[in-house]
Amino acid sequence: MKQNPFDQALMAAIYDEDNPDGPDHDFYRALAQELNAKTIVDLGCGTGILTVTLAGAGRKVTGIDTASAMLDVARAREGGGNVQWVQGYSSQIEPNSADLVLMTGNVAMHILAQAWKQTLSDIAQGLKPGGVLAFETRNPDARAWEKWNMAGKEPMTSAGVLHETTTVSEPDSNGIVTMVEVNRFEDTGDVLELESHLQFRSLEVTRQDLENVGLYIDKVYSSWSRDGFVGGANQPLMIVLARGAAS
Repeated sequence: MKQNPFDQALMAAIYDEDNPDGPDHDFYRALAQELNAKTIVDLGCGTGILTVTLAGAGRKVTGIDTASAMLDVARAREGGGNVQWVQGYSSQIEPNSADLVLMTGNVAMHILAQAWKQTLSDIAQGLKPGGVLAFETRNPDARAWEKWNMAGKEPMTSAGVLHETTTVSEPDSNGIVTMVEVNRFEDTGDVLELESHLQFRSLEVTRQDLENVGLYIDKVYSSWSRDGFVGGANQPLMIVLARGAAS
């Protein structure tokens, strides 16, 4: 039986090894500083590796995630006590409360179809006037899913050698791909067969979805060094900053 990859204790324990702190987190930390954001929500916070670094004097930081295994890691990490951790969904963002809402990694792509539209609506209601939503997503023109198929990768992890095989489907008519991962931990013999879904959306679709809930794109970058996004297959990443009305 295929399982949710984000709510498996074995996968949560080694998640940061494959998803370390880096330039993406530097970008979001700098953004929070530039905005002088006092109230931040990290939606889909995962293990909290970025979230805890956003907390500090004069800031209220909330990390929301659906996966209890990820939140167990988040709560236990250094600085975890400085963050309010919430297991749940975007509906738990308090109305008119956030200067900045983040969805990092592939979080935005894991929210599918109608749930995506509801999430954006919840975020729009949760932002203070002039507040900012920042997230990253993949440009479908770059066809990243073709590079995600992988057979027989064997990285060394803190849980020993992990034999990984990943199979990704072509997108369906809504841009949704299905990813199936088979993870065999060689030291213990544990095997996890995991299934997840990601939705690729063009910038035009993303813009319309945002505008439908009263959020308007301010900037779109193609890199963590803030190069502008002009589109095409050579720019696989879209980093979107959107604002609500100023008043």
